[in-house]
Amino acid sequence: MSWRTIVISKRAKLDLQLGYMVVRSEEVTKIVLSEISTILIESTAVSLTTGLLAELSKRKIKVIFCDEKRNPSSELVSYYGSHDTSNKVRKQIAWKQNTKEAVWTEIVTEKIRKQKEILEILGKEESEILSSYIKEITWNDGTNREGHAAKVYFNALFGLDFTRTEDNYINAGLNYGYSIILSAFTREIVANGYITQLGLFHDNMFNQFNLASDLMEPFRVLIDQKVLQMKLIDFEHSEKMQLVDILNQEVLIDGKNQYVNNAIKIYCKSVFDALNDDDSSLMRFYRIEL
Repeated sequence: MSWRTIVISKRAKLDLQLGYMVVRSEEVTKIVLSEISTILIESTAVSLTTGLLAELSKRKIKVIFCDEKRNPSSELVSYYGSHDTSNKVRKQIAWKQNTKEAVWTEIVTEKIRKQKEILEILGKEESEILSSYIKEITWNDGTNREGHAAKVYFNALFGLDFTRTEDNYINAGLNYGYSIILSAFTREIVANGYITQLGLFHDNMFNQFNLASDLMEPFRVLIDQKVLQMKLIDFEHSEKMQLVDILNQEVLIDGKNQYVNNAIKIYCKSVFDALNDDDSSLMRFYRIEL
């Protein structure tokens, strides 16, 4: 499995040479393409050859481009992620509503469970409230336990005055980290032959990444935990790189330690199996070590 996350933060020219990405800056660096999972182009003073872009797309390597403020703004997405994409899309359109709701119920439950576990690690008594919400979850989260849990959870992490709409370093860190995780999920969805626009629960006509927004939910807590640990008083390059590095953090899934990047692959594959086989018990979630 590919595993490396490459960040290009200075002026450079990137090109292709015999299976390597060549980075020409103050020095020349060659990186084997088979090892690369994600490339983050943080600087706008970077140029890439079309030959390299075509090969990156062919190998399903996620490329994220940043704007002048070094925030993710776009990404390279292949037209076809799999040899049988047309068949996969037909299956996706035909997923049963009942199955989608069953899978979404499992995702929401796991998201709140992960939030509860983070609060337990921190010794927060609010974890008991989230435990009660897990027991109260109804089919397709009809009573919106997810929304209630989010309010309790974020207030427990960052204080009673904290809101997700406020303009501050905490939200800047959360938003940046979430965008990195979202891109990783977009890559996996496309690589498996599906399209990101058709979600399970998210159904915004202006959101190109509805399905990725659905699937990423249990992984958000990895960003939350890191932002809390960072105690942000600024949000510049070094802080962003700490969040990007979460993709190289290890978690336990299917009885093995895996990089988050690989855990996302395993989890996404299990979700697609669940949807295609009409069996939500096939879903595999990662574990947080308490």
